[in-house]
Parts: sequence; C-alpha cells; structure tokens
Amino acid sequence: MMNNNDELRLKTDRKLGAGYILKRNYKYLKPEIWKLIISMLFMVVNVVLGLLIPLILQEVVDILAPKNPLSDYVINYDKILGFAIIYLTITIVAQLSRFIQTMILQHAGQRIVYEMRMEVFSHIENMSQNQFNEMPVGSLVTRVASYTANMSDLFTNTIVNVLRNLLTVVGVYAFMFFISWELSLIMLIFVAIIFVSSLIFSKIAKKLFRQERAYLSDLNTFLNENLSGMKLIQIFNQEERKLAEFETLNERYRKARTKVTYAFAIYRPFITLLYIFAVATVLGAGLALGLGSGEIVAFYTYLSNFFNPIQNLADQVNNIQRAFTASERLINLLDVEPEVLDKPDAIEINEFKGHIEFKNVWFAYNSDNWILKDVSFTINPRETCAFVGATGAGKTTILSLIVRNYEIQKGQILIDGIDIRDIKMDSLRKGIGQMLQDVFLFSGSIKSNITLHDDSFTPEEIKETCDYVNASSFINKQEHGVEQEVIERGENFSQGQRQLLSFARTVLHKPQILILDEATANIDTETEVLIQESLEKIKNIGTMLVVAHRLSTIQHADQIIVLQNGEIIERGKHQELLKNKGYYYKLYQLQFEEK
Repeated sequence: MMNNNDELRLKTDRKLGAGYILKRNYKYLKPEIWKLIISMLFMVVNVVLGLLIPLILQEVVDILAPKNPLSDYVINYDKILGFAIIYLTITIVAQLSRFIQTMILQHAGQRIVYEMRMEVFSHIENMSQNQFNEMPVGSLVTRVASYTANMSDLFTNTIVNVLRNLLTVVGVYAFMFFISWELSLIMLIFVAIIFVSSLIFSKIAKKLFRQERAYLSDLNTFLNENLSGMKLIQIFNQEERKLAEFETLNERYRKARTKVTYAFAIYRPFITLLYIFAVATVLGAGLALGLGSGEIVAFYTYLSNFFNPIQNLADQVNNIQRAFTASERLINLLDVEPEVLDKPDAIEINEFKGHIEFKNVWFAYNSDNWILKDVSFTINPRETCAFVGATGAGKTTILSLIVRNYEIQKGQILIDGIDIRDIKMDSLRKGIGQMLQDVFLFSGSIKSNITLHDDSFTPEEIKETCDYVNASSFINKQEHGVEQEVIERGENFSQGQRQLLSFARTVLHKPQILILDEATANIDTETEVLIQESLEKIKNIGTMLVVAHRLSTIQHADQIIVLQNGEIIERGKHQELLKNKGYYYKLYQLQFEEK
C-alpha cells in the first residue's frame, strides 16, 4: 500500500551519501569550528586523565597484594594515601574539563542548529503556493521541528561522544598492550568480531531508520491535516473511518519502530556476551601468563573501559543514523528550488499608480490543463474591476497571478507598464492588499493580527483604521478592546468579524492596489451592511480587483470581466452587459429568480 504522502516522498527525496551530507553541513560548522576544536581538546584531556585511573588502581593493588609478598611485608599506607590524593585530583580535573567542554559544545551546537532552522524556514517561505499544494504541511513541520532537533543532538551530543568513545577505545587498547602485549593480541580477535558485527548492524540500522522517519512524517502529516479538519470529520460522522486510517499509519510506524528495537535487542546482548567471554579469557590467560594481581585488575578495568565505549557506540549509531536520515531530508528540502524567484536585477517600487494590464496570459497548474487561455485586459488606476464566472473559470487564478503566487507560462502581466517579474516580490506584495474569503487569524490579540506585529503603527492609526472599515463596531464591545485574545484560527469570532479584521489589516498597511476574492460570501445580513459600507470607502484607496458571487455587490464597478473556461467572453459595465443579454445577463437572471 502506498498513499499520496509515500509517492510525494519518493518523488522529492533522494538517498544521499554520508560524505555528501557531511560536506553540506560543513557550512554550519565553519563559523563555530574553533569552539568545536577547543571543546575537543578538553574532551581529550578528560579521556587521557580517565585512562590513568586503572594504573593507579594497579599500584594500590600491588601495594596491598604484592606479587611476591614477604613474611614481614608491611603495607605502606602513606603511598596509598598519596595515590588516593592523585586519584581525587585527576577526577576533579577530568570532571572540570568535561564541564567546560560541554558548555562550549552546547553553545556552538545550539548556534549551528539555530542557523539551520532559520535557513530551512526561510527557504520554505520562498516557496510558491503551487509547491505548498504539493507538499504536506505535516511533512514540513516534521522537517523544521523534529529533524533539526535530531541535528541538534548530533552536534551537541553524539559527535563528541563518538569521538570520546573512539579515543577511549584506542587509548585503552594502547594501555592494555603496555600491560600485556600477549593478552592484547588475544583481544584483537574480539575487536575483529565487534568491528564486523558493528558494520553489519550499521547498514541494517540505516535502512530501518530511513523507513521509520518516513513513516513518522506520514503520521505527522495525517495528524496535522485531520486535527485541523476535525470539525468537518465530526459533522460528516467520519470518526470511525479516520480512526481506521490512523490505525493503519500508526501500526505501520509501530512495526518500523519494533524492527529497530529488535535490531538493538540482538546487537546489545551480543556485545555483552563478547564482553563476558573476554573477561573469562583475561582471567584465565592472565593467570597462565603469570601476571600479578595489580596487572590483572588494571587489565580487567581497562577491558571494562574498552567494551563500555563500544556498547555506547552502538547506541550512538542509532543517533547518528537518525541524524543522517534527518539531514538527508533537510538537504532534499533545501534543494527544492522555489518556482517563483526575484530576478537578479529586479527593481524596488515604493508606490504603484495602479495601472494593471494582462497581455496574452496563459497559465496552467498542470501543463496539460490550461486555466487561463490568452487572457488580455487593462485596468486603469483607481478603477474597480470585477471578475465574474462559474467555479473554475479562472477568476481567483487571475488574482493569484498578480501577486506572483504562481508563475505564468506565456504572456505578460504589467503594473504601471512594468512586468511584475522585473519587480522584487516583497515590493510587489507590499503595494497590493488582499482580502480573501477564508480569513486566517493568528493566535495572539486583535491588535497583533491587524498590525502583524509591526510596532511602527501607533494606537491612533490602528483606531482610525478600525473606525474606517467599521471593525470598531465589534472591537469596542470586547472586554479588552484591541488587546482581546484571538484563539487559534480566530474561532472566537464570527466569519463577518474576521472579515472586518482582514479589511483593517489590509487598509492599515496602505496598499495602492486592493484584491477582494469573495470577501462578502457567507456573511450574515447585518455584517454584510457593515462590509458593504467598508467596501465603498476602501474603493477610494486605489485600484480594486473584485471576485464576487453576488452580482448585486459589483453593479457599480467601472468594468466587469466575464470568464468562462479560462477565456474572456464578455466585458463592460453592469447595465451594458445586461443590455447585451449574454452570459452575464443569464447569471443575473438566475440570481434574481433565486431571490
């Protein structure tokens, strides 16, 4: 079974090599490289000091149980006390160096992940609406939040622990070789077995973790979509079906996690079993070789320090595979080129006069299906132009193209005689205010939703704007006025109130071109009166483009463009189109009969 999210993942994500992943991540490491180096130096000090402790134990054991004790042997407690002081000093210095190393590494690691998150989020912001339509929001949330968290763990924990354990393994083996080269050579057998088994485990774990992360992304996507649409699910009594779909995804993820658990359940006991065999070998071979008590204790201690890092490396393989899989998917996301970008020589426009022209515009969301076909029209500055037609005729598409939510395939769109592709997008969108049917409000306050957290607007400007668009009619009734809390998606306000807030938000930012896409649809009669009054005032701001289902709301437009199947079939003023008794006339008659 393969759902749409699986297909999307296979289309957009590539398998990348470890070397390429490390190369791509180096740019994040480079600014913090000296902090990482200093941190590594403190880590080396910590490891080296730790390697000295078994030698101290060896000396103490030899004092307590000498190899050839004499009958009159007297324990030298002064030496034991001296070694105890040395042991305490080494431990304190080692832990202090570890503290310094951890603080430096955490500071550098968090800065690296901060920059990574900023780049990923900024990249997502630059994507076109068409790309958002093709990429599940849940997948994007997982990449920005969960995957960067995995990378944070890699930079602040896993890498240093891997290096620490590798250095410990090498150092321990060197000291074991110093104590008894014969026993050390025997240990090479166990090292070879561990190396081969770790290599096999690494390959298996990489495959399992890639699958696990993919299934987690699908699960998050499902949750994001269905929790947002829970009201609709309940209205249509779809709880059981959605629960069954969730159970399928949840079970698939559970099985993937179980496979990972099984892999570690086999690997870890196997390493432990090797450790037990190695201890038995040390005790037996050590006695056979005639090693002293101190040497056997030191070798045994080093052996414990030898296998513990290897077991830790097994755990860290888990984290490394997670991080590499996460990084792979982040890189794949960053490699998705935004479809709509500024030209290198794009210009900044501070203010538009509002002259809009479409020249032979062709557009398709998919190459095989043209939504607009050779569309041409002109709107003069400060005119109101309305677009009329059946669903799918291309009305909303025209409005989306003006602000470059999508890129046209053929033709030109000009504002004040300048091709919009030659204008910087932030400059273009700053001069165009959009009021849509589905108003999105952020969690926060009424004020923050109107100003969009722009502190340059004064309280007087906000109040004047709210009065201007009639939003004050309900804001003043709120307990906290403009500071009234707005819950997620503005669910504590009616559709009409959200629309008035949208008007206030748009007008406050002083656009020269206004876009209204079904802004008066699904509004109660009382609120519609307020909105119509607001619209009459807003018309004076600049050029206005309107898509309206209710033809009565556009009777006074300077021109009305009638669309059918992506083509202009009529244009003119309200009365002119009625006299022609064409498509517009039929639409008007249908609405009149409905009343």
